[in-house]
Amino acid sequence: MINSESAVAAAAETKVPAEAFTLQGGDVVRIGFPGTPALETTQAVRGDGRMNLPMVGEVQVAGKTPSALEKELVALYAPQLVSKEVTVTVVSSSYAVFVSGAVLRPGKVLATHPITALEAIMEAGGFDVAKAKMTAVVVVRQEGEKTQSFTLNLKLVLDGRKDESFMLRRSDIVYVPEKFNWF
Repeated sequence: MINSESAVAAAAETKVPAEAFTLQGGDVVRIGFPGTPALETTQAVRGDGRMNLPMVGEVQVAGKTPSALEKELVALYAPQLVSKEVTVTVVSSSYAVFVSGAVLRPGKVLATHPITALEAIMEAGGFDVAKAKMTAVVVVRQEGEKTQSFTLNLKLVLDGRKDESFMLRRSDIVYVPEKFNWF
């Protein structure tokens, strides 16, 4: 578990480069062909990760970056292209994060834009203030075979004493633990 403030700050400030974005089912993609507009299409990536494209048929797109898909499409469409150029633009993308623990509505939160851990908690109805330990919110992130945990003090953020914008990624889990109460 990573608890140091410097590790949390480094993770929070890490921007995901555009090339690290991989397409997934549900993403809406526009494929443009400068010089050959008849081939242009805008489609959603199906749940199986494929798209049905004119003249080439089924193409696996999930798991590829937009630029990798561009290169593949240039090769597939080479005989039909006037200029050997294809553009792949993500029109819309949504991803799920999961919020559990001492929140009012735990469960899946669908994000259509980059969101912070605090925003995801607010989408889940906010903290259950009678139970939530806001000083030890945990974000669990799976990266390949490695699982990372980040501990956030969101009480300081809510009090205005700290600006900790921890950006979430696909499938992150935000856990708000319960505080210990003496009765």
